[in-house]
Amino acid sequence: MQNRQGIGYFLEALVVVAMLSSLSAVAIPNIGKLVNEGKIESYDSELHNIQTAVVEMLSDSLNGALKPVGPTADMSQVQTNDTPSLVLTDYLSLNGGWIKSGCMYTFTANGTVTQTSP
Repeated sequence: MQNRQGIGYFLEALVVVAMLSSLSAVAIPNIGKLVNEGKIESYDSELHNIQTAVVEMLSDSLNGALKPVGPTADMSQVQTNDTPSLVLTDYLSLNGGWIKSGCMYTFTANGTVTQTSP
């Protein structure tokens, strides 16, 4: 009687392991896709925030032009041609003015921002 009970527990455990393996085989690739989509959305969001800050900075500028910079992740390098210069970090709420996503940005004199993803 005890032998049959042991075989029953073994078969039950085997079925549970097989079910968990099947579920993980389906779930793991989908989790990877979600992580990649999240990265892309964060890159897009970061670019949008930087572009908005550049527009605001140029609207406050007297001559409306930037010193061309790039590629850089240091937003303190982005300044206007005014005297004294306006600095992009004053318009962004970034930790120390550094981008954390790993993207690099290029800024032209007219305020065009180009993103290079890692």
